[in-house]
Amino acid sequence: MAHYRALGRLPRQRHTQLRDDDGHLFREELMGEEGFSSDSSLLYRRGVPSAIVDSQVWEQPDQTRAPNHPLKPRHLKLHDLHYPGSGAGACPVEGRRLVLGNNDVRIAYVVTGTDPSPLYRNAIGDECVFVEAGSGTVETVFGVVPYRAGDYVVVPRATDHRWVPAEPSRLYAVEANSHIHPPKRYLSRFGQLLEHAPYCERDLHGPAETFQADGADVEVLVKHRTSAGIVGTRMTYATHPFDVVGWDGCLYPYTFNIEDYMPITGKVHQPPPVHQVFEGWNFVICNFLPRKVDYHELAIPVPYYHSNVDSDEVMFYVGGDYEARKGSGIGIGSISLHPGGHAHGPQPSAIEASLGVQYFDESAVMVDTFAPLELGEGGLAVEDPAYAWTWAGRGPAAPEGAAGDDGGPAVYSNS
Repeated sequence: MAHYRALGRLPRQRHTQLRDDDGHLFREELMGEEGFSSDSSLLYRRGVPSAIVDSQVWEQPDQTRAPNHPLKPRHLKLHDLHYPGSGAGACPVEGRRLVLGNNDVRIAYVVTGTDPSPLYRNAIGDECVFVEAGSGTVETVFGVVPYRAGDYVVVPRATDHRWVPAEPSRLYAVEANSHIHPPKRYLSRFGQLLEHAPYCERDLHGPAETFQADGADVEVLVKHRTSAGIVGTRMTYATHPFDVVGWDGCLYPYTFNIEDYMPITGKVHQPPPVHQVFEGWNFVICNFLPRKVDYHELAIPVPYYHSNVDSDEVMFYVGGDYEARKGSGIGIGSISLHPGGHAHGPQPSAIEASLGVQYFDESAVMVDTFAPLELGEGGLAVEDPAYAWTWAGRGPAAPEGAAGDDGGPAVYSNS
């Protein structure tokens, strides 16, 4: 994130001594991306960030994935997910259930209680967590970041942090194998957000002050990679990781709320890239928000049918009344997966119904991936098996010998 900030105590020049009032030297740590060749921050610590006293296996939640085969569009009802043994809500980190994923990005979902998560570090990639509902704070080595409904919480790779919900929260976590940042076309060659971007730096909210905590033999859950895939380690540190007295640089966690996104509209229907908010390696994140729609006198406000030639499209419906999906069974809390190789678009009845409409009251978060997505155990647990047939109004005929209620072939109807 190329937007410089500084908090707390700092020496006048980098890589020089900084001491406390008793003369003890603070330890300087560079947290940087792409091997000293991209954004970074310098952190000044009371303790030694490398001082571990134990390392044990952290058993990950179920990360298995099933291919989308045979190929078909999917409807997943995230609000139907259950969390056994967690009547008070699940852990914001360990309670995440894998919904969709590939080798570039994973999408997980959790309904939390109000208990804080353990200290956690994702050493695989950045996380962009959309807050569907709830509020609280994320405590980090950089300071505390408050969150509320509608926020994207962007946490850079390898940032020690923990979630502290003030109330039960619904969190939609996009976990990358890369960094997540604003689209390059929104940025000047020096990294400033340009005038045509739908948001600017003042809409991004990082920590307001440093945050320290004391403790000895403190455990941090670390998610990382091996040749066998994603694994977890419980690392125990001699002192608390929240010991940063000051930092400066362009790498830090921040929030961005969808209320501050300014939708781009046009005379005729605009394609999804105008709704983009972030990008990572081999995927993008977009949001579709309440907005005035097309103003050509013959405009068709709902999307035209389109084939995902190079990507899978995931839409998470979080608010309003999504015009194009009426009659499909999709509602708030639904995910639709429209895979590459399948043409998709509005339900047939939605096209005529949208003519003359001037405003859409809808909110959705979209993730487009450029590699096929597979279904996690959380997605498979809440799939609506009838969704694929809703454009036709009927599904495949039942096996020979089976019958519908009227004695004829058993078919699906969305009436």
